[in-house]
Amino acid sequence: MRTGSEPATARSALRARFWLSLWGLVWAVFGTTVFALTGRPGWAAACGVLWVIVVVDLAVIVRHLRQGPHYQPGRDIPPYPPPRDRR
Repeated sequence: MRTGSEPATARSALRARFWLSLWGLVWAVFGTTVFALTGRPGWAAACGVLWVIVVVDLAVIVRHLRQGPHYQPGRDIPPYPPPRDRR
């Protein structure tokens, strides 16, 4: 059921983001290595930049996961109540 308050009460799927970021990290490392070994420095640099971005994203995700249920509620935490109208 939509309440109209989704942007304010939305929850991030941090565990899914974590695993997808790990998958991206594997491919970024692989791409950097392969392009560096085949003599394509431009593509290797692009994969290296992507590698840095993925590592920063992983750090943010892990930080939020460790902060507890406010950022990653479990099954026993109910959804936030919708905000009330202030009319």
